[in-house]
Amino acid sequence: MVRLSKDDIARLRADLPPEVDAIAFHEGTEPPGCSPLNAEKRDGIYHCRVCGEALFSSAAKYESGSGWPSFFEPLSAEAVGTKRDFKLILPRTEFHCANCGAHGGHVFRDGRRPPASAGARTDGCWTFDRRRRSNTPSPLP
Repeated sequence: MVRLSKDDIARLRADLPPEVDAIAFHEGTEPPGCSPLNAEKRDGIYHCRVCGEALFSSAAKYESGSGWPSFFEPLSAEAVGTKRDFKLILPRTEFHCANCGAHGGHVFRDGRRPPASAGARTDGCWTFDRRRRSNTPSPLP
């Protein structure tokens, strides 16, 4: 997948509300339970709010009890990128939109679904489209 240029990302960021920009590009988070996407049960696709990239299928969503939408696989291996995050001292794996770099949350190996679960700690950076059919997800990197 081709990543957007820095200029394209800057243009997209200019249209974002400040709270979404803080989450997407400064690795912020939202309080648990504040997003309607956590309760979303319809068939569809979850997209990056910044660039529109399709990231997760509702077929891979599960209830983690965390207060944020959680998925056990991305829509495709190319949809998300990962990096190590040491903000809480212990290393974590952060995931982000591979197209624009918007922060998506962290990968938790919680044992519920192999091989990993993506806790969407930044659901304010996502949109949901119920018109598209869910595709078969692929394993998280």
